[in-house]
Order: sequence, then structure tokens, then C-alpha cells
Amino acid sequence: MTFAHPETTAPVVGRSPSPLGGALTGAMLGRAVGDAFIKLNPRHLLGNPVIFATWLVALLATVSAGVAITSGGAAGFAIQLAVWLWLTVLFANVAESVAEGRGKAAADSLRATRVDTKAKLIVDPATGTIVPTPAHQLGVGQIVLVEAGDVVPSDGEIVEGVASVNEAAITGESAPVIRESGGDRSAVTGGTTVVSDWIKVRITSAPGSTFLDRMIAMVEGANRRKTPNELALSVLLAGLTLVFLIAVVTLLGLGAYSGVTLDPIVLGALFITLIPTTIGGLLSAVGIAGMDRLLKVNVLATSGRAVEAAGDVDTLLLDKTGTITFGNRMATEVIPVPGVRPEAALRAAVTASLADETPEGRSIVELGRQAGIVVEQPAGSKAIPFSATTRQSGLESGENAWRKGSIDAVLKSLNMTQDAAPAEFRAAVDRIARSGGTPLAVTENGVLVGVIHLKDVVKPGVKERFAELRRMGLRTVMITGDNPVTAAAIASEAGVDDYLAEATPEDKMRLIKAEQAKGRLVAMCGDGANDAPALAQADVGVAMQTGAQAAREAGNMVDLDSDPTKVIEIVEVGKQLLITRGALTTFSIANDVAKYFAIIPAMFVVALPALGALNVMELGSPESAILSAVIFNALVIVALIPLALRGVKYRAIGAGPLLSRNLLIYGLGGLVAPFVGIKLIDLVITGLGLA
Repeated sequence: MTFAHPETTAPVVGRSPSPLGGALTGAMLGRAVGDAFIKLNPRHLLGNPVIFATWLVALLATVSAGVAITSGGAAGFAIQLAVWLWLTVLFANVAESVAEGRGKAAADSLRATRVDTKAKLIVDPATGTIVPTPAHQLGVGQIVLVEAGDVVPSDGEIVEGVASVNEAAITGESAPVIRESGGDRSAVTGGTTVVSDWIKVRITSAPGSTFLDRMIAMVEGANRRKTPNELALSVLLAGLTLVFLIAVVTLLGLGAYSGVTLDPIVLGALFITLIPTTIGGLLSAVGIAGMDRLLKVNVLATSGRAVEAAGDVDTLLLDKTGTITFGNRMATEVIPVPGVRPEAALRAAVTASLADETPEGRSIVELGRQAGIVVEQPAGSKAIPFSATTRQSGLESGENAWRKGSIDAVLKSLNMTQDAAPAEFRAAVDRIARSGGTPLAVTENGVLVGVIHLKDVVKPGVKERFAELRRMGLRTVMITGDNPVTAAAIASEAGVDDYLAEATPEDKMRLIKAEQAKGRLVAMCGDGANDAPALAQADVGVAMQTGAQAAREAGNMVDLDSDPTKVIEIVEVGKQLLITRGALTTFSIANDVAKYFAIIPAMFVVALPALGALNVMELGSPESAILSAVIFNALVIVALIPLALRGVKYRAIGAGPLLSRNLLIYGLGGLVAPFVGIKLIDLVITGLGLA
């Protein structure tokens, strides 16, 4: 009989609202509208040729309306055109501003977490002399003391101590996490709060360059640049704009031939209705919304390029320690030797670990607590620290002694050979070693009582999530420095497709480059400083927020929840971004083609009666046809803003079915919508006598 660890993770304590979460509010919408007016500045619009062309025609229509009013002529039609053209530009700006709104709100929330705190600067390590110092005056390399209730004044690395830290200000997670010196759990973030014990922190970031500052810059989109896909689409839109410009100019010749005098403003308005203003107005919003959707799952992306690349990822590489597993060996069971009761073996293991402050020692005590065995350290007892010589640690109290340590060291101290040990003990040790775990022998008063099973515990839910990645077409590869036996055991338990054992940083780089040489896009998840080169080389580098600072700086995404399976959401958002952009582009181009055949016959049917056969919509007049198209052009942008922000739902289907679905829904919709919309608007305009 053994005592198995019933739960290897801390209980879920509820989640506070993340500073990055939240839906669109009235205040955010109000700010978006204000920003939309600011973005009417032509310098902002130069990067979007379609909307800039709309801005130019709106300006010309405004001048034309002003001239008509000044000269006493009929200005109603020109005024209506000018108003709706300006609204078209404004609606496009609103779409972009609304997409940016969540990021700006998140940045404001993060700024609110900053505190003007006094740090406890250690000026003399020998005496422990402390001088209260404003956090913004701390320099890189200085060491501060942070005690229970104190706010961590700046980013740093723990050099001494262990403490529970509340990181809700950064991650939104209310359950505190353990941070300790050494390993990949030593990084702490400015603005978080120590809730128990104490730590000494070496400052690693200068004022203005902390992780919180970088988070604010990322969510504000300071580094957002157009992705290659966006640039290619911009070229396509510019090309279509040029084609329709040529088409509209040729109408001057058609007008002269048919005896129809075409007002330049009418031609300008016709030009705007034909060019792809729909996707032009929503293109930026789609890209920004993709980054902001990652914020909802607590992932920061440094660029839209990374989000887009995530949609095409083929291979996912994951560091084992701290990414797939918790990173610390934890006790999962205590196996007694024959003749010893399981409770007695577990109690001996707990007692031997009472003075052991390592993660392994604390996990043994926790294992006992979970089984209902709580042992108080005897008064006057003496802790026996671990040493490289004895390779054991434990506790002594009077004539009683408890020890735990490596198998060979404990057996040697008992003057016992491997063959002399009980067969059941040897079998348990062999089973633990083959499973990739670490066996520790336990003694009480010089008598062997059992063996502790320590293992690097795989994070819960990982196997199911990796199976989901496999269904999405991603190949998962675990990378570890462990020996092949341990690596194989962990890989099997985690459910990855492949693994690379005894890997060095150079091996990780070679694997990524080899995958990229095959034309694959590679994502890498890691948390250690040794993962930094691979994170930088990967197409999508996802660093764990709990990891080393070097890793967070090397990646182009930071997962604030430190969940390696979060890549599922990242890939889904990337694919959603690409699918949404494709769907809206399909709709926009089909929309433009439909508008061309809907408007042109109505404009020339009087002079060229033969076009009456094509005037299936029977629009009221050339003026109402143009005005209806301009109004429809503006309103369709507003109608599609929710889709651009929410994104088209991702479904794990092939490229062929996806294309067919887009053509059926958005292509057909783009063809039908203008005929229905323009006709309805024409009926209203004609009925009100506006044209």
C-alpha cells in the first residue's frame, strides 16, 4: 500500500479581473469616437490609400458644397455627398479606434497599478543596514529587502529567501505564487505584493524599462507594424483603387459620347463607392483586434506579425521544466518496506523533512498533510542539513533520528548493500527510476522504512490540450536536458508527439532552424534563460511570465498565466485573424463588383435606353443612385465593425472547405447586400425627396 499525492497543484482560489480583460464600455466607445476625429488628420490616413482617397473626395465635395452655397446655387446634393463621405472616413477611423480601445484601457489599468513606494534598500549587506529609498531611484544591481505586505519596488531576481507573491496586479490571478532564489522561479515583477515571508531582490531593470513599462508599451500598440500579409493586401487594395480610377475616368468619355454631363464630384463619389472601402476601412481594425483578443487570454504580443505567424504555425517546441512540468520535483508517494505500516513510513518521511525548506522537502510535508498526517517539529530538535558528503538531510531529537537521501548514500550509512536491501524496496526504486522520477530512501533511528517518489509533475490538463493541438494540425516536441529515459517517461505522460533529450541551447537552435529550413513555421514556449536564443529564433516565441527576464525579452509574446497550452488560444487567434481578413476581403471585392453593375446602368439609362435591361434595381435617378451607394458604403463599414473586432469563428477544417465557405457566405453576401441595401436606401431617399 502507498500514499499517493492526491493533488499536485495549489487549489484554485478564484480569479480576479485581469487588468487586460473586460468588454467594450461606454467610456471606451466615447474615447474611440474622439480618437476617430483626431485621425482625420491626412498624415494618419496616408498609410491607407483607400481611406485617404475617400478623404480627398470628401474634401472636394465639401469645397463644392461651399462654392454652391456661396454662389446661391443648389447645394443640397453636394452637402449630402460631403456629409456621407466624411462619415465613411470617420466610421473607418472609429473601427480602428474601437479596436485600439481595449489596449488603451488595459494600459490605463496597468498604470493604475504603479505605486510610489519606498523600497528597503540594503546599503550594507554585512550589517543589514536598510535605507528607505523611492522606487524610481533604485539602480540596476542594488539589493532590496521585501517583506510580507511590501510591494516589490521594481523588476528583479531573488538572491535570498522564499515568499508567496500576489501577482494579481499583473496577471489577474488572486492565488499567490511561490518565488524563491535560484532556478527559473526567481524573477519578480515590480508592482506585485509579497504576502508572506521575505525575500532579498537584486534590481535588474532601470526606471522606465521595467516589465510593467514594457507591458504598457505593448498593449498600447507602440510597436505595431503592418505584417507581410497586411502589406500585400494594401498593395492589392491600391491596385484595385487604380483600376477603378481608370474605370471612372473612362466614364467621362462615355458621358461625352452619350451626351451626359458628369459632375466631377459625382464621378468622385462614384469612384469612392467602387473602390474597396469596406476592407480598407476595416483592415487596420482586424489586425489590432487580433492582438487585443490575445489580451483577453492574458497574452501580450509585441507585434501583429507574431499574431499572424501564429495562425500558420506547424511545429510547437516546448521546454519541459517549468513549461510542461512545474519545474520542482514533488513528492507523489511514500512506499513502505515490508513490515512497516504505510502511515509510519509517511510520518518518518514528513519528520525527516520538517527542517527542509527546499521545494522537495516542502512537498513531502504537504503530502503528509494531504493524508492527514501533521507533525510538529519537536522542541530542542536539531536540523541535519543536506551536504554533498553525506547526501542526506533530516532531523534529530534526543535519541531519535530521521533521515532521507539518495539510495546509495542511505544504504551505505546503514552498512547495507543493494543486494541486502528488501526485494520490494529494490523493485520500488527501479520502478521510480524507470518512470523518470527520483527515489529517496527514508530511515528512522537507523532502520530503513521506505522510499519517497519524487517526480517533476506534469501540469494538469496538458495531455488533453496537446491532443487538441494535434487535431489543429500542430506537431508538439518537448525539449529537455534530462536523460532519454526520463524524457521518454515525461513525454509519454504529457502526450507530446516527439521529444529531444539532453538538449543544449545549441541543440534547440539547430532543431528550430532545421524545421524552418523545411518551410515550417515554428513556435517555441520556454521560461529559462537558456531558452532565450531559441525564443528569439522561433517565428513565434512565447515566454512564460514566471520565467527568467532574458526569456521574456527574447520572445515576441509573453504569457502572463505561464500556461504552455495557452498556445492553443494563440494559434486560434492567429488563424482567426487570417480567416477574418480573408472573409472581409472576399466580401469587399464582391461588394464592389455588385455596386458597379448596380449603379452604372442607372446613371446612363436616360441617355442610353439600351442600358435599361441592366437597370434591374430601377433606382429613382442618377443622383439617388450615387447618394444611395455612398450611404450604403458608409453604413456597411459600421455593420461589419463587430465582425472585425470579434473575428470569424475558427473551425479546424481544411483550406479547401474554408475557401468554399468564405465564397458561399461572404462572397455571395457581398454580391447580394449592395443590391438590397442600395435599393432600400434609394426608396427612402426618393420618398423623402432628398435626390
